Amino acid sequence: MDAAIQANVNTWLNGNYDQDTKNQILALQASHPDELADAFYRNLEFGTGGIRGVMGMGANRLNKYVLRRAVQGVANYILRCGENAKKRGVAIAYDSRNNSSVFGQEVACVLAANGIRSYIFPTLQTTPSLSYAIRKLGCISGFCITASHNPPQYNGIKVYWEDGAQIISPQDTEILKEVFSIKSFSETKHIDYSKAQSLGLSQFIHDDVMDCYFKEI
Repeated sequence: MDAAIQANVNTWLNGNYDQDTKNQILALQASHPDELADAFYRNLEFGTGGIRGVMGMGANRLNKYVLRRAVQGVANYILRCGENAKKRGVAIAYDSRNNSSVFGQEVACVLAANGIRSYIFPTLQTTPSLSYAIRKLGCISGFCITASHNPPQYNGIKVYWEDGAQIISPQDTEILKEVFSIKSFSETKHIDYSKAQSLGLSQFIHDDVMDCYFKEI
């Protein structure tokens, strides 16, 4: 295996990652070295509207660690926008893909660790529902956990701004800068979901928001 790839693998095996993650990496290393190399030869890229990829362990796969890095970049940008942006909070929706609800909670956990409140749908919702909730609740941003048309082994996040649309200039460029400035997954902040809820930094979106949505339609 290429030395640079092996170094990335060793970083995960020796770093502050959960044991289940390390066990999965070791299993790949023993039986599927080519797959392991593909999972670690680069960092999964944060594109213009978000991030998506095959779910699995490694820097080139979508997992909770890669997702946390992306969300931390967005959080850093929100904090740069000032105290009012931080107080307005972020809306979160997720679709029916594998791990979407789990990833939705992960987004909330990173935001809460940065002192940013989140409003998350208690059940799966459509992208238009998220767009409406962002505007109805007066949020500064929003996340939709989805990989759109990609095969079932994929998942991803799309980032939205206060107008209910996906991020465009200048937000997209500035958020990309923040994400790329995070050189290590250890730079991300994270607290347990239950703690985020107890601190009032993550709460469910009430049914009345969707009632208003359908009435306006």
